[in-house]
Amino acid sequence: MFPGTTTKLSETVAASTTTIDVKSDLIRLTGSTAIATLNPFFGGGFSGICVLVPVDGTLGLLTTGNIAVAVTMAQNRATVMVYSKRANVWYPGAIS
Repeated sequence: MFPGTTTKLSETVAASTTTIDVKSDLIRLTGSTAIATLNPFFGGGFSGICVLVPVDGTLGLLTTGNIAVAVTMAQNRATVMVYSKRANVWYPGAIS
């Protein structure tokens, strides 16, 4: 996701599970299973960004995998996740 004349995001819908493969910029999450691990698929070993949107209700992020801070995401609210290759963790954006 790089800004240009028009920023374009790839988008997928995925069922929430303990491990999610991040293969698009925007992931709409169905279900209620808390997520502990996000597998980055940026290629070349880069850091990156994705946006998670739970659509069926609140959804938890756990620190038992590669997520730095446990948070509860609100339904239909975008949560920006930033992946650090050096730290090998995802950092959630501020939750209001």
